[in-house]
Amino acid sequence: MEQLFSTGTFLAIFGAAIAALAGCGSAVGIGYAGSAACGVMAEDPKKFGATLILQALPGTQGIYGLLISFIILNKIGFLGADVAALTVAQGGYFLAGSIPIGLVGIISGIHQGKVCASGIMLISKKPDQIAKPMVYAAMVETYAVLALLVSFLIINGIVI
Repeated sequence: MEQLFSTGTFLAIFGAAIAALAGCGSAVGIGYAGSAACGVMAEDPKKFGATLILQALPGTQGIYGLLISFIILNKIGFLGADVAALTVAQGGYFLAGSIPIGLVGIISGIHQGKVCASGIMLISKKPDQIAKPMVYAAMVETYAVLALLVSFLIINGIVI
């Protein structure tokens, strides 16, 4: 059992799991926005479409984490028949490459959800202002995209 935790393959699979944790941020963020949307819908059900757009935005971090997880698992052959026998260094590289999207995905997903919840409250009073909260949410999204890029570049550069 002790040897399992010190194999490169285990570290790479652990990295894929770390990347997938970005979905936690999305789940919390969507929860915040969804709660705000339900409050608005209780007053005006016609605003479903506008609130749905803002509620869905924090979900992208989870998609980014899932993408990096799939890239790692595919690159090491875990999705096929032959799993690569990685060195500890190679596994560590995969683990390190997964941290940017895993960590930033959690944080940005939560904060994007808060921004979207505030935006939903804004459109409850001023429905014509929907573009402004989307821009604010996109500013938070920028950091998730940068983390996705860093993770992708690190993982893509690993030679097996």
